[in-house]
Amino acid sequence: MTTGILCSGSLVYDTLVRPVEDPSWGTTTFVETIEYHPGGNGANTSMALAILGTPVRLLGAVGNDAPGDFVLTRLTEAGVDTTGVCRSTAPTASSIVIVNGAGDRKFLHHLGASQQAFADPPQFDSASIQGLTHYHLASLFVLPKLRPQAPELLKRARAAGLTTSLDINWDPEGRWMRDLAPCLPHLDILFINEDESRMCTGTADPREAARILLSTGLGTAVLKLGNKGCAIYSGDREYLCLAFRVEVQDTTGAGDCFAAGFLAANLRNAPLTEAGMFANAVAALSVQNLGAVVGLKPYDEIKAWQTTHAHI
Repeated sequence: MTTGILCSGSLVYDTLVRPVEDPSWGTTTFVETIEYHPGGNGANTSMALAILGTPVRLLGAVGNDAPGDFVLTRLTEAGVDTTGVCRSTAPTASSIVIVNGAGDRKFLHHLGASQQAFADPPQFDSASIQGLTHYHLASLFVLPKLRPQAPELLKRARAAGLTTSLDINWDPEGRWMRDLAPCLPHLDILFINEDESRMCTGTADPREAARILLSTGLGTAVLKLGNKGCAIYSGDREYLCLAFRVEVQDTTGAGDCFAAGFLAANLRNAPLTEAGMFANAVAALSVQNLGAVVGLKPYDEIKAWQTTHAHI
């Protein structure tokens, strides 16, 4: 039986612009598309989980404004339980996402309501976690009030009987391991990409980075390797999972979708390699469209998709 996930993270109103190769001040550039999507690590991950068929309750904050209405409506339509999302006096967090022809992106971000989110720590009482067995912290470094609470939150989640995971994201403050290290002993799964791993551990070698991370008491390290797929480290075992060959349009939110895919498979008791391959498939569907979750399908349809598509 599939159980559910409690997810904490950022909620953002995204404006995606594509393609932009070399913006020049004082000029006008025609682009192919400008679109508006729910964004932020919490919104992306929870929407992806809901589309995959995994029950998910989201904790976070949006403003009491039209962008907040838009984000909440899209989340609810996708099947996300938004009863834990607060309305803030600050405007909804927003990003301008500039995407080039290769699908790489640059974020211009205004924190807005994210600055006020989680002023009151999430609770893990029986009512809050009813029907849920896992706690996923989808944003750490872009939520100022949640950031210092994270180790204690993860500890309390485990004490309440939940397994735990964290997707760290890029650290605009550059504190990296100083804030991540206290979280690691309370984590079952850490999601981290190559650049983040290098900044946290000081090495570009995935095996050495995993050794450093696992030495802290972390259960499993999942390294997102872009078009090389992913590498999973648990105990003394290494599992390499190849990426799928697809045409990349936009990588915005692909890492969030990857994490959602891995967690959805993990909650279905899939072995680590199977969870990694499924996560790669979810990410592959994400990057083929503008917007994080636009190309996603229900769980069984993605399993079928895997059987007909080649690896890189």
